[in-house]
Amino acid sequence: MTDTVKVLIMRELGFDPAIPMPSYQSIGAAGADLRANVPHGSITLQPFERVSVPTGLRVQVPDGYEIQIRPRSGLALKYGLTLVNAPGTIDSDYRGPLYVLLMNTGPDPFEICHGHRIAQMVVAPIVRAQFEVTDHLCPTERGMGGFGSTGTD
Repeated sequence: MTDTVKVLIMRELGFDPAIPMPSYQSIGAAGADLRANVPHGSITLQPFERVSVPTGLRVQVPDGYEIQIRPRSGLALKYGLTLVNAPGTIDSDYRGPLYVLLMNTGPDPFEICHGHRIAQMVVAPIVRAQFEVTDHLCPTERGMGGFGSTGTD
């Protein structure tokens, strides 16, 4: 069984209340789908253009948790639709409107329609680090090898 955490959701005034709340599409889904709430039409996203898409929602995330906003894999594969800041983070103390920062990396324009499932949100626990300055880091086999240093396969 999976633990549950209560996230409070409030609808924004002026947005379509008929748009479904975030929902899990299968029993094993880690992310709940978010929908575009653009009641006065759609948004056409040109190739390599980015846009902030409204959801018409605000959230209250419990202390010790965050919401991660992630791309939907089907939209990424079929159309090249992704998030500019994947994953986006909604902190527990944020109470403003929830927008999804989409980018079209595909070759064709993509129309974001009212009610379209555009991203998924994952509720995740937060671990806070204690940062400590030091003059020495323990050596490893990798050492200072950076991007691509561990091979391509």
